[in-house]
Amino acid sequence: MKIFTACLGTETHTGGPLPTDTRAFEETYLVRGGNHPEAINMFGVPLVIWAEAARARGWDVVESLCTFATPSGLVVRRTHEDFRDEILADLEAALPVDAVMLSLHGAMVAHGYDDCEGDLVSRIRGLVGPDVLIGAEFDLHCHISRQFAEDLTALVIYKEYPHTDFAERAQDLWRIIEATLDGRIKPHMAVHDCRMVGVFHTTREPMRGFVDRMTELEATDGVLSISLGHGFPWGDVAEEGARIVVVTDARPDVGRDLAERLGREFWDLRHEITPRYLEMEDAITRALTAPGSPIVLADMSDNPGGGAPGDSTAIPLRLFRRGIGMAAVGGIWDPVAASICCGAGEGAEFPLRLGGKTGPTSGEPMDLRVRVNTVLRDHYVESLGGSKRYMGDAAAITADGIDFVVHTARCQNSNPAFFTDFGIDITEKKILVVKSMQHFYGNYAPVAAEIIYTAAPGTLVWDFKDFPYKKLARPVWPLDDDPWATNAERPW
Repeated sequence: MKIFTACLGTETHTGGPLPTDTRAFEETYLVRGGNHPEAINMFGVPLVIWAEAARARGWDVVESLCTFATPSGLVVRRTHEDFRDEILADLEAALPVDAVMLSLHGAMVAHGYDDCEGDLVSRIRGLVGPDVLIGAEFDLHCHISRQFAEDLTALVIYKEYPHTDFAERAQDLWRIIEATLDGRIKPHMAVHDCRMVGVFHTTREPMRGFVDRMTELEATDGVLSISLGHGFPWGDVAEEGARIVVVTDARPDVGRDLAERLGREFWDLRHEITPRYLEMEDAITRALTAPGSPIVLADMSDNPGGGAPGDSTAIPLRLFRRGIGMAAVGGIWDPVAASICCGAGEGAEFPLRLGGKTGPTSGEPMDLRVRVNTVLRDHYVESLGGSKRYMGDAAAITADGIDFVVHTARCQNSNPAFFTDFGIDITEKKILVVKSMQHFYGNYAPVAAEIIYTAAPGTLVWDFKDFPYKKLARPVWPLDDDPWATNAERPW
């Protein structure tokens, strides 16, 4: 048997201020031919798992491009086409193959391509023909088009948010593809449109119970896999929205009925599973009055993991203006300021203009007098599931009682190592401002006295009724109270 693998992904905020160009992929993660570094990105992990499993069977593996870019704005058309064509050329050179396995995000949008994953997979299907298996693993913040699903043999999506289970889901997909190649099963996929747009945390009830129920239903009545694609609400494409995906062993009726039943159950939970965010001033006041420390303020609106720049000054400016110290902000993406700090070196003191550079949603720049405490060059920080994320050159600086981690490469803060790597003692801080929406939760919850989800001004609009959708298929909740009234525009 011969297995072909590849990875091409990012998560696109279609209204984000920063275009996603080739350099963005190169700075985040790009390897060829399986030459993965020790600091492997989470989207590269599935390719390593599949290669090891295939070789354990004595099967051949051809690994093509593996690249991922920190979420941002629309992908440059040429970037998508160049990477796509590189994968297709590698595949054509490797033919014939018995299976193609892809690590994708599922919400990549480029100029001229609203469904980059669908574009890639349809071209792969055209090369390999109708009988070769094509399996894909998706991040749960994905878009799923009908054509994409029809071109696949099997789709497996992360179950957890934060995404701690990418390795386990890669193993699930491998088991399906392996058993199919062995002739033991015949996968069939069913997809149900839940007609919902939102963000749903799996760390709390009733979402926790819903995910556990999906897991319990697997391996019953021929069910091979159950996934919930939450959708990415800041990606304005027709296929945006939550989907239930059920893969069965040649039981299409079972899959279709189960997908619809779970989708209806998910719909019934919509009000309970939608997170609540505190307005910025109320969140800061609550953090100051809450017992214990540290109190985590999750700055979800400036989350680089959702396409925001990561240079918003909204919360730290309010801390300064209210005279609040004993806080740490992680981080501020400011390549100019970070380079100045790293060049000046540890112990240097000087005036610095920090943050607020990308556009109106980034707020005003902060004019500070800073002291450089720690400098780390070419730094990788621990992220989800033991994976690593690149920070570039980074420094910890202090101004008026507030510590900042300033870095040259955009990345999300999902681990206290974002602070502690720089010598910042988080137990001595009353407030930790963490630029993340939910990925921080698993690593910060054990050390935080309280976590407050904060609706500060920023790129990621938390009320989806305020997002300027133009392509999103309607009707859909919460934009429409009754999305079941008509099927006129829904893509499923």
